[in-house]
Amino acid sequence: MQTLIKHSERFWYMTPVAHTDRPILGAVVGDTHTLLIDAGNSVAHTSLFLDELQKQGLRAPSMVALTHWHWDHIFGLPALEGVVSIASEATKHEMKKLIPYAWDDASLNERVAEGIEIEFCAEAIREEYGDSRDIQIVLPTLTFQESLTLDLGGVHVVLKYVGGDHSKDSIVLYLVEERVLFLGDALYANLYAPTWRMTPEATLRLLDILETFDAQFIVWSHGEMVSHEAFAEDCLALRRIATISKDFPGNNERINHVYAELINREINEEEQELITFFVNGTV
Repeated sequence: MQTLIKHSERFWYMTPVAHTDRPILGAVVGDTHTLLIDAGNSVAHTSLFLDELQKQGLRAPSMVALTHWHWDHIFGLPALEGVVSIASEATKHEMKKLIPYAWDDASLNERVAEGIEIEFCAEAIREEYGDSRDIQIVLPTLTFQESLTLDLGGVHVVLKYVGGDHSKDSIVLYLVEERVLFLGDALYANLYAPTWRMTPEATLRLLDILETFDAQFIVWSHGEMVSHEAFAEDCLALRRIATISKDFPGNNERINHVYAELINREINEEEQELITFFVNGTV
């Protein structure tokens, strides 16, 4: 069951759903504008979020920002008619590629077989939509290249293009006065590959960018909001594994050995998964 969570008067978010791949959706409430963060994976998803916001008596959104082009972050746009949608130019470019696609089982299966689509995503689309898949691709109204700052009235939001392995068009959003950093999927692995993978160079570059934000709270789109301290621990593990992987590219045994010596304990499941991603990234 999804829950609308009030972080503050200025920032609200709705929890994710794993089996249908619904990410966290955010709402930044200013004195003059409300900005939604991501458009959801379906009209039903977005409509639920809008309904929950309305129940709290919050101003209807006038803008929505898209973190990247993947289906689970954009397919709900038709529910936001009249709302200005904002994305990087790279995101709009990738969204245009989706316009000719059909979404029936046969078409999904064909694209999975060709390596265009991911089986995980195809299954989630079936779960979210059932047999009725009237999916429309609505392109963003406004695009930017490197960064954009929005003044919502009493709260400012910086949209920053960061790229990364997960999706080359990724942006993050920083709520300045709230000190909240919305990551989207930027730090996740590349799923559109024969094996899920990360690369040291892209990860280290992205970590350097994210550390420039003075954030006290960080939102992982398919996870949760975490504290600065918890995020710093995640980043330290990522930085260490990425650095070692850069020194020993593709050498799973050596990376495991050096990292285990560095942390002076057994490698946990999450760290082992990250190591596998970096090993895959050198193939």
